[in-house]
Amino acid sequence: MDNKLLLVRLSRIYLLSIPFLGAILAFAVGHVSYKIYLPVWLINAFMMVISTRILVGQNFDSQNNDHKRQIVSIWFLIIPWIFISIFAGFGPPPATIEKWVETAMEQQIRYLILIIAGIFVNIGLILLGEHLKHRGEYLYSTLGRIMMSIAIPLFILNMTFWGTFLTESFKIFAALPLQKRPEWYLVIKEQFMIIGMTEVTLTYLATFAFVMSLKASGLFGSRTRNAYAVVSLLAATLNLLPPSCPDPLATISYLVSIPAFPFIMPYLIGVNLLVSKKEEVQLL
Repeated sequence: MDNKLLLVRLSRIYLLSIPFLGAILAFAVGHVSYKIYLPVWLINAFMMVISTRILVGQNFDSQNNDHKRQIVSIWFLIIPWIFISIFAGFGPPPATIEKWVETAMEQQIRYLILIIAGIFVNIGLILLGEHLKHRGEYLYSTLGRIMMSIAIPLFILNMTFWGTFLTESFKIFAALPLQKRPEWYLVIKEQFMIIGMTEVTLTYLATFAFVMSLKASGLFGSRTRNAYAVVSLLAATLNLLPPSCPDPLATISYLVSIPAFPFIMPYLIGVNLLVSKKEEVQLL
C-alpha cells in the first residue's frame, strides 16, 4: 500500500470513528474540566478538517461543477460533528437538578451547538438534494427535504426547551427544593416529549429517503444503501417505543432519541461520499 492510499484510509477511519469515540468517552468518562476537553477538542477539530480536505483533494475535481455541489453539501454534513465532538468532554446531560444548575452555562452551550448543528445538517441535505436532482433523482430527495423542513424547526424548538426553559426551571427548583412541581411544568414537559419524538423520527426517515436517492442516482452501492436504510428505519421505529417498554429496548430507544444521534447518519453519509467507488473497493 503506497503512502497516499494509507493516508486516505487513515483519514477515512478517523472521520468514521468520531461519533462513536465521542459517545463512548462522554458516557464512560463523563464531565471533565474545560482545561482538558477544550485543547483536545481543538486538536480533534483540526484533524477532522485536515482529514476531510485530504479526502476531498484525493477524490474530487475542483473544476467540475457537479463535484463542487457535492463537496459543499459534504462539508455542511461534516462540520456539525466538528462542534458536536466537544460533547465528549461535556459528558451526558446531568442526571440531577443540582448538577444541571452547577453546569448551567455548559448545558446552554450544548443545546446552542445542537441548534447550529441542526441548521448545518439541514442545509447540507438541501444542497445534497439539489445535487441529486441534477443527477436525475427527484422523488426520494424531495421527500427527504420535505421531512427535514418539518423536523428541523421542531428540533430547534425542542433544543430551546432543553437549553433555556429547563435550565431556568431547574434554577428555580434548586432554590425551592421542597416545592411541588407546578402542573404547567409537567404539561409542557410532556408536550416536548412528543415534539422530540416527532422530530427525531422524521430525521431518521429523511435519512432513509436520501439513502434511497443516493442509490438511485448511482452514488451508493446496494450494500451501502441497505446498511444505512436498515439502521435508519430501525432507529425510527425504536424511537417510537414508549418509555415503559422493557429493557434493553427502553435503553436502545433512549439512545436513538438523544438529540445528536440522528445526525450521525447524515455525517456518515457525508464521509462515505468522500470516497470514490474505485477507492472504496481498495479500502475494503
